[in-house]
Amino acid sequence: MAKKNILVVEDEEDILELLKYNLIKEGYSVSGVISGGEALKFIRSNDFLPDLVILDLMLPDLDGFEVCKILKNNSDTQHIPIIMLTAKGEELDIVTGLEVGADDYITKPFSPKVLSARIKTIFRRESKKSGDENTVIEIGNLTINPGKHEALIDNIPVKLTPNEFQALYLLAGKSGWVFTRYQIISAIRGDDHDVTDRVIDVLIAGLRKKLSPYCDYVETVHGVGYRFKGQ
Repeated sequence: MAKKNILVVEDEEDILELLKYNLIKEGYSVSGVISGGEALKFIRSNDFLPDLVILDLMLPDLDGFEVCKILKNNSDTQHIPIIMLTAKGEELDIVTGLEVGADDYITKPFSPKVLSARIKTIFRRESKKSGDENTVIEIGNLTINPGKHEALIDNIPVKLTPNEFQALYLLAGKSGWVFTRYQIISAIRGDDHDVTDRVIDVLIAGLRKKLSPYCDYVETVHGVGYRFKGQ
């Protein structure tokens, strides 16, 4: 099996070297850059795209949020999973990371073992996505195509972040089934996350806003979580 390629974007060179050392030990092919601009240049100029990006938030030029937004808004790079790595641990930063499309979020100081586990979770999820999760869901005027990572309302594309799309596919895949907030975040990002209820509520609020005028498809079950009720 070919090695997975990981791009690390980190301006603190000691942390960059530590990350490269541990990831190479895990069997990955690793490249490193020290700024957001260099990251975008690296991705655009290489013949191959990285399989995953580990992206520091505080960078000397473009911050991690901006780099993430640029990658996720480009059809050529929007499929690349992004793990945000930052010293900031405030809830607002986690929410912002989710909103711009980050697939995961780890705060410094971090455990190399935890980071390795998160990376493996993402690669397993991506493999499963390209394997057995190809069932197209059609409910009323809504079509969800996981193979194309596309949601349509009345045949018009709905622009969702990766996390919003995964939450929608999870809920719509078992219409009427109630999912707790913990089940939603575990399905999207795996276990071992210190994510608050508010982060999930903000994610669902963003999803509902983009599903308008069909926002009522996603229903709050007070004291429990959320369910997709369709028509």
